[in-house]
Amino acid sequence: MLSRSCFNLLNLDDYSIDRTRIPRVISVPGIISEFEDVGNAESPESDAVSSVSQERRIVVANRLPLKACRDSSSDGKKWWFDWDKDALVLQLRDGFPSDVEVVYVGCLAVEIDPSEQEEVAQLLLDKFKCVPTFLPLDLINKFYHGFCKHYLWALFHYMLPLTPNHGVRFDKDMWQAYVSANKVFADKVMEVINPDEDYVWIHDYHLMVLPTFLRKRYHRIKLGFFLHSPFPSSEIYRTLPVREEILRALLNCDLIGFHTFDYARHFLSCCSRMLGLDYQSKRGESYVQGKCGFDSDHECPEESGKDIQEVHDEINKVACEINKKYGDQEYRPIVCINGPVSFQDKVAYYAISECVVVNAVRDGMNLVPYKYTVARQGSPDLDKALGVSDSSGPKKSFIIVSEFIGCSPSLSGAIRVNPWDINNVAEAMLSGITMLDSEKGLRHEKHYKYVVSHDVAYWARSFHQDLERACSGHYRKRCWGIGFGLNFRVVALGPNFRKLSVEHIVSAYNSTNSRLILLDYDGTMMPPDRVDKSPSPEVISVLNSLCNDPKNVVFIISGRGKDSLGKWFSQCEKLGLSAEHGYFTRWTENSKWESCELAVDMDWKTIALPVMEHYTEATDGSSIEQKESALVWHHQEADPDFGLWQAKELLDHLESVLANDPVVVKSGQQIVEVKPQGVSKGVVVKNLMETMKNTGKPADFVLCIGDDRSDEDMFEAISSSITSRSLPDTTEVFICTVGQKPSMAKYYLDDTFEVIKMLQGLSAVSAQQSSSKSGLA
Repeated sequence: MLSRSCFNLLNLDDYSIDRTRIPRVISVPGIISEFEDVGNAESPESDAVSSVSQERRIVVANRLPLKACRDSSSDGKKWWFDWDKDALVLQLRDGFPSDVEVVYVGCLAVEIDPSEQEEVAQLLLDKFKCVPTFLPLDLINKFYHGFCKHYLWALFHYMLPLTPNHGVRFDKDMWQAYVSANKVFADKVMEVINPDEDYVWIHDYHLMVLPTFLRKRYHRIKLGFFLHSPFPSSEIYRTLPVREEILRALLNCDLIGFHTFDYARHFLSCCSRMLGLDYQSKRGESYVQGKCGFDSDHECPEESGKDIQEVHDEINKVACEINKKYGDQEYRPIVCINGPVSFQDKVAYYAISECVVVNAVRDGMNLVPYKYTVARQGSPDLDKALGVSDSSGPKKSFIIVSEFIGCSPSLSGAIRVNPWDINNVAEAMLSGITMLDSEKGLRHEKHYKYVVSHDVAYWARSFHQDLERACSGHYRKRCWGIGFGLNFRVVALGPNFRKLSVEHIVSAYNSTNSRLILLDYDGTMMPPDRVDKSPSPEVISVLNSLCNDPKNVVFIISGRGKDSLGKWFSQCEKLGLSAEHGYFTRWTENSKWESCELAVDMDWKTIALPVMEHYTEATDGSSIEQKESALVWHHQEADPDFGLWQAKELLDHLESVLANDPVVVKSGQQIVEVKPQGVSKGVVVKNLMETMKNTGKPADFVLCIGDDRSDEDMFEAISSSITSRSLPDTTEVFICTVGQKPSMAKYYLDDTFEVIKMLQGLSAVSAQQSSSKSGLA
């Protein structure tokens, strides 16, 4: 079912230049070809950019790094443009190779009359490689001043609109304007992009749904995103009515960057809680990016509004009270500077200040401490401007910084304070006055070394290297577009990983005579969301049909206990069962259960069980499953974040206390399991294939289907048998996983319904062969 917010996308106002065009949203999911973006006939712009061979980076931000004003020499009739050298998106190009062309897409800080837009756009493209997005004033008000600044920015800074007088509440019209504006940005990117070569780097919360529009148009686009504000905890973010749409849009990027690990952790937690997604680190990293250097001040030259005015009034009131109490006619303890401050004046203030206090209750990176550190280090030109005759002495500085801003973790020499604790802040300021100069010098030296080695160029270079690595395999994968509206996504899988064709496997099945069929149960034959886990009549019927074919050996290989499996499949007399991942096995309903030949000591249970019980008591929704050979701790019903956290703690705890016992501690799909060494589904598969070979009927057809990590052991065992030629070279092998995900399997089926449907196709062949023989007899 489509969410209400998705339906909104079908009725968006079109703010593009051509009023005959409407925002494009996907109407049907579909499969795409191996190289669908090359020479795509849908793209009128593709011919214009197909000849571009120079390596390019397309940087997309709400604001272009340009200054603009009317040219006074032309009586105000012409526009004058120049680079805004303080703009972050301009400075980041220092981190790119010198031969890389950088194209900027974004809005101008001034309003351009529609009659001048075409001329201005051509001028900016020719002279600055900038592509302006011209948004109508009514759209800017709803998109930027409405949804971005007064709603999204406030929410990301933990300011919830609890009352009508306290912030702006969610408004559907402003959300639609936000999506429409992002669509205009997407159209502009599509005008200039060479999708086979260019990398696109999107910046900040203004453009968080832009990745979906671009990914929908170019499935293999190389796409990165960096958020220049905090990302709130899931408890705050979940109040956003369009929370899932924004998360899914961001996940259409190849790489997402955040200021700090905390912000990345919050994002991953939201994906886990709201989308049910799992995540893991790779090479010890979570692709978390950090940033330093000189930023632009939140990209707006001046702020306005009721809330800003209230802050100004409060600051002035406090300053007046303090100056009245502690100052006189010749001395003011607090000097308030209202209005914009030039870059030169800021540097001067930083350079003469003994201490800087950055005490925001919540902020993004906030680069004031970095700028202060560089200014305190000084330079010949700065010293000359300030009238400093001798600058050879040791440099010193002192920084007090809030715990709740992005730069805090990187400033190891700063005094970190809780801005809500007034006494804590006062004590920190007192320590700044009384601290020895030698100590301030050491702290300054530590900060300065960090700042000069972690500038904008370093950040841009490291982010782009990670983006290149993330995109390196794009054209080695097969892609599918799935979903509608802002729920669109692309599934990219290896070139040899494809959907199992029923016609293909039926053909192989029909021409073979010694078949081995290996089936997992939960998640393969049984839907994972079913409360009643016993097999349906449909499952019993298809299994019996397959088992009745004398050419077939059919086994259910499950982690379930033997009593449950024996009871559920008592109607399948010829079905083989392997329980507890292969610890117990029986060939038919009438044969006895055989345990593996390992001499297993179960004394380890007396150690592991109390540990699991302790974690169960501390984790609501968790439970323990006791098997004859194993213990399993389940946390499917627990809080997603806390359950995962506890599972990791339990895994470490069990590995520690059972280090000297002959057991394996493994984490699986929302479980932690302890089982004897040498017991796995892979061992069972090898034994079954060896037994068939020893009886003179080596398998010439192998079908193995599973859905989770434990089934990968089966897949690996079959693959190694092929490599070692334990199986005949002519054996038809079909290794299949359920769901499109990374796997050792070569094939996949989407769900349990397709698994049963495919098995019914095989059983129909068996029934046909049986009836043909009966007719001949």
